[in-house]
Amino acid sequence: MTRFLRLLKIYRVANRYRLGELFDSLEQAQLLSMLLGLPLPAVPKIDTLSRGKRLRLALQELGPIFIKFGQLLSTRRDMVPEDIADELAILQDNVAPFPEQQAIALIEKALNDSIENLFAEFSSTPLASASVAQVHTATLKTGEDVVVKVIRPGIEKIIIQDIALLKSIAAFVENNIDQGKRLRAVEVVKDYEYVIHDELNLMSEGANGTQLARNFENSDLLYVPKVYWDYCRINVLVMERIYGIPVSQIEELKATGIDLKVLAERGVEIFFTQVFNHSFFHADMHPGNVYVSREHPEKPQYIALDCAIIGTLSKDDQYYLARNLLAIFKRDYRKVAELHVECGWVPPQTPINAFEATMRSVCEPIFEKPLKDISFGMLLLQLFRTASRFNMEVQPSLVLLQKTLLNIEGLGKQLYPDLDLWENAMPFLENWQRERLSPISNLKKITEKLPELLEHLPEIPELIFETLQELKLARSYRETTEREAREQEARRKQQLSRRYRFFGVAALIAAGISLHPTLAGLLEHMHLTSLVLTAAGITLLIIRQK
Repeated sequence: MTRFLRLLKIYRVANRYRLGELFDSLEQAQLLSMLLGLPLPAVPKIDTLSRGKRLRLALQELGPIFIKFGQLLSTRRDMVPEDIADELAILQDNVAPFPEQQAIALIEKALNDSIENLFAEFSSTPLASASVAQVHTATLKTGEDVVVKVIRPGIEKIIIQDIALLKSIAAFVENNIDQGKRLRAVEVVKDYEYVIHDELNLMSEGANGTQLARNFENSDLLYVPKVYWDYCRINVLVMERIYGIPVSQIEELKATGIDLKVLAERGVEIFFTQVFNHSFFHADMHPGNVYVSREHPEKPQYIALDCAIIGTLSKDDQYYLARNLLAIFKRDYRKVAELHVECGWVPPQTPINAFEATMRSVCEPIFEKPLKDISFGMLLLQLFRTASRFNMEVQPSLVLLQKTLLNIEGLGKQLYPDLDLWENAMPFLENWQRERLSPISNLKKITEKLPELLEHLPEIPELIFETLQELKLARSYRETTEREAREQEARRKQQLSRRYRFFGVAALIAAGISLHPTLAGLLEHMHLTSLVLTAAGITLLIIRQK
């Protein structure tokens, strides 16, 4: 019954905001209203609202889970029209906090102790509240300032219910609405399900943050707050409190003396270092999760929060992505097409010439602009969109990469509008490719595998013996096969020889008969036949002798 009422509310909101008009087929939207018996009036001044704003307002009315879904949609610019994506990007995940006593009860239950015993100080007023969790400040008994993140009570049940409803709606859209399959609504919901469930596991978030901190341990580019594992559970996370400047506070950054151009360029460096050097990148780098340290303004350091969503790339994807970007930069569209087939991003039967021509038609108009005006992220998005025409199935990791790149590029342009991502990215990619193929790099790879090779060293004599035995058996089998083949050939020749002899004798007999005096009169006009038969017989006998 609860699910039906929830579905009823979704349909009601969809009707009030005329969301059916987002699709090309109005018949299905009208059909929904008739089936539900909800001929509801639209919201005031509906005609003055753009389709993107109507969708945004509807998602806000439906609550936090749909707000987060809208935020995800805003990053899927490979499927969502630009005007809708821009509007959904405005969505803010600000939700009324749940009661402080509930938060305290959840923390005490998870850590099996009282708040007084766990912390020297604990602020019952939330520092921040979102759809999945809220954050409180505290001080440990040992004096460290921390933040305590606790999952909202009952949110998992709500998520499961709303995800099920979203899946049903997505399936309906794909099966019953024009262009539904092109929108790939089911795929988008699955992507959202993957993301939202990651955010429910705070142990996973803590582990991601610890790994990210380790990757930048000896770097002044990025700092990740320390996780206090003794105070962490699946629904509670305690980590170091930071006092940086939100990256969106431009005036405060300037007042601190931070060079915004350097800050923007270091953000680009952080992104490419994560993707190509670590293959482990923070995939939720929106302004709310990015701060800047107040220390060393001449070499500003970023601070990353909320590591729930992490992207990774395989070695092959790293390599092919770098080569693709370099090939596009050099306008070598043939190489781009070949790389897509080579790495398996598109089917092997993809026509290279057609793919090359399509890529050229998409990219050449873009390159007519100055490089600093070309969006690196949008170009990558165009690459995926173009490849999808040739049945490219974009992996979730590549979608996260494209989304993160758009976030980083947006932040960089906000900090320094003249930021040229190409100027920073191309040298990095070229250097990365050189290092990857260098003798030192290959020697390092061998050294890394050396312990594994040494572990298997005692097995080498046995493997050699087994290999020699297999070679011996193979040679014996080959010799036996060859001998049988020779014997079979000899038998075949013997059979042919017998046939030749039979026909040779038969031909000679026929020739002799033709020359017999008794038959001479009968065959006096057949002397040519006699000669031919005689010659044939002699020839066959000669062949047999050979």
